[in-house]
Amino acid sequence: MASHSLFPKNWLKPIAAVTSGLFLLGGTLTLGNADELRLGDPSRSKGTADRPVANEYRPVAPETEMIALPDIGASSGSIMTPEAERRLGGRFMRSVRQSLPIIEDPLLSDYIQRLGHRLVTKSDAPHRPFTFFLIDQAMVNAFAGPGGYIGVYSGLFLESQTESELASVLAHEIAHVTQNHLFRSFERAQRMSGPAAAMMLGAILLGAASGSADAGIAGVAGVQASMVQDQINFTRANEKEADRLGIKTLDGADFDPRAMPVFFERMGHASRLYETGAPEFLRTHPVTTSRIADAMGRAEQYPHKQPKENVQFQLVRATLRLRQFESPEQGIKHFRNSLQDGRYRSEDAQRYGYALALMHARNYPKARKYIDLLLKEAPDQIFFLIADATLDEATGNSARALKTLESALDLYPVNYPLTMAYAGLLLDVKRAAKAEAILQDAVQLLPNNANLYKLLARAAGEAGNLVAAHQYQAEYYFLSFQMESAIQQLDIALREKGLSFYQSSRIEARLEEFQVEKEAMKRTL
Repeated sequence: MASHSLFPKNWLKPIAAVTSGLFLLGGTLTLGNADELRLGDPSRSKGTADRPVANEYRPVAPETEMIALPDIGASSGSIMTPEAERRLGGRFMRSVRQSLPIIEDPLLSDYIQRLGHRLVTKSDAPHRPFTFFLIDQAMVNAFAGPGGYIGVYSGLFLESQTESELASVLAHEIAHVTQNHLFRSFERAQRMSGPAAAMMLGAILLGAASGSADAGIAGVAGVQASMVQDQINFTRANEKEADRLGIKTLDGADFDPRAMPVFFERMGHASRLYETGAPEFLRTHPVTTSRIADAMGRAEQYPHKQPKENVQFQLVRATLRLRQFESPEQGIKHFRNSLQDGRYRSEDAQRYGYALALMHARNYPKARKYIDLLLKEAPDQIFFLIADATLDEATGNSARALKTLESALDLYPVNYPLTMAYAGLLLDVKRAAKAEAILQDAVQLLPNNANLYKLLARAAGEAGNLVAAHQYQAEYYFLSFQMESAIQQLDIALREKGLSFYQSSRIEARLEEFQVEKEAMKRTL
């Protein structure tokens, strides 16, 4: 299994780490230039300050939650503007992609993104940009970085028994971001005297590197005891605040608020069974008996809810479970036994996992039996339709696969997983021009999806549209915050023969924008 280390051992300047929902840069602590560090409101992205949410449901909070609270997030806006945080987040995600196995499967990434944004719309910063992603490792943990990037390890997803439990972790991490806990930590450190501030920042970084806030606190024995206790209280206060706001967000998004303390309690119980220590989630989000009781008390103030289980949550769990096995045969055994023993929350999800395992083992006739059974029960389920088309392609029936995906896109226009599956199949059958057209329409509606641009670049190249291929590849690199590669692609595009004045002007204008962004990112860090 891959290492759990987030960053390469040889990357020491700056040291980057994730812990307790906070991202920290060590080495030279330069958060931005003078212009970028002006007073700003990080809770709003550019152009969204006055945009209302149509028909937004805002639940009436319980009486105890309606007490006026101090504005705890505003002062940290003086440390980093939204643009500076966006660039810092871009550097953060580029490093994460280089160091961790990010899951790119469109079905899985689309699910976690939709779930996350359902929660964000009911948070206290509904217009703030967020990106949610899954990491293909068994670690039971989640983290939040600058710019609203929230990662969830597959181990934590599998540990969640219900969608509300998974949502409770996301809601907690969203609150860390909306309340600017990272930047508030820096702000507190900066208010200390020079030596004490340096030592406190060192403590924060030590905690990040070790994955434990307690380790960071223990590393500053030289700081005055009152300052140490102040930082301990501040860290605990952050976790408590994230719990409080997360529970409120869960209720607003129609999830069960009690899922948070229930999940905490199960994690606490699991920690007593681990021979090698507590799950990573407990080491980076310490859960005490009093914290569980406090979360349960807050949750009890909201009406009891039993949300209808989203089958897609269980389908994603089955897919992630299959990815953990070293061979398809192990997956076949697992899902076959669970179906025989009745050990499941969703029979359809177990059948789906079994069918996928059979497909990986190339047992296509038996896989077809289970896919047909699933489609009979839920003929419009996107997961089943894509599996059906994938199986048809694998058995040489690409025409039927294309028809299935075309019909599905009629039902769900510009659906990201369906669009990727359809365009990929068109490329496989050498219909690159049509794939390019389909993807061009998709990026108009999903302009910030890097993987759409990546596939579009391939389609344009195979269709013989080389200039466009380099432009699309440049956009992919730009959205992935790989500025040097983005600039290089446009330089190549400008050297292509037969460019019209209009084409070259557009490319040169975009190239200038990339160069400005590159310099701005350098200043930010």
